[in-house]
Amino acid sequence: MTEPALNWTREGQGPVVVLSHALGCDLSMWDEVTEQLKSRYTVLRYDHRGHGASDAPAGPYTMDQLADDAAALIRAQAGGQPVHFVGLSMGGMAGQSLAVRHPGLVKSLVIANSSSYYDEAARAMWMGRIKTVSEQGVGAVAEGSMQRWFTPEFRADHAARVAALRARLEKIPAAPYAASCSAVGHIDFRASNPRIACPTLVIAGTRDEATPVALSEAIVAGVPGAQLRTLDAAHLSAVEKPVEFATLLSDFLARLG
Repeated sequence: MTEPALNWTREGQGPVVVLSHALGCDLSMWDEVTEQLKSRYTVLRYDHRGHGASDAPAGPYTMDQLADDAAALIRAQAGGQPVHFVGLSMGGMAGQSLAVRHPGLVKSLVIANSSSYYDEAARAMWMGRIKTVSEQGVGAVAEGSMQRWFTPEFRADHAARVAALRARLEKIPAAPYAASCSAVGHIDFRASNPRIACPTLVIAGTRDEATPVALSEAIVAGVPGAQLRTLDAAHLSAVEKPVEFATLLSDFLARLG
């Protein structure tokens, strides 16, 4: 099967850091974090299949497909050399798959605001979202997404940023969004995460209702040597707290030598 063409951008200089965005976002989610990192790192960010300006093949998608997409990008744009992979939410799920499927491409892994497994109740929620979007369009879930993505004070104080991200969400056609929800809803890394061999940092938002801290704690428990750090943020912690998020990344990478 032909790999989808992914939209990507590369900025900065130094070791390569790949940034992988959340469901319903695109690479612009990382704008502020990139500004913090690009003086010390080569920042490679991309749109997942079905998002932004990337191809949107027919679904449903699987998380292994999203990991293979990232692997193809790394081989093409980083010369196949191992990178520091940073994924938030769906991007963090892709990272968990990538680190096991393509371990030679991942020098270190950061998993932010993510999960390694959903129980039956959560999977039913994802199937319900697929039904809603398929019948009513992505706009039907936009307001709920904003409430999960951001704290009330961030929505009030950064209305333009929130509106821009909402507009990007609402531009996604229903079919690829639903296909991506299927990939997210079916994750189960409980058996594979103990095989992640690279240094791993897990970041949780203390006010994240979409992926509560307990889900990050479960990832840490499953990945050998993983470390947990928290931010006072909701689900899109890298948007709410970009300086603090970038500092966690930089401190983690600096310790790797």
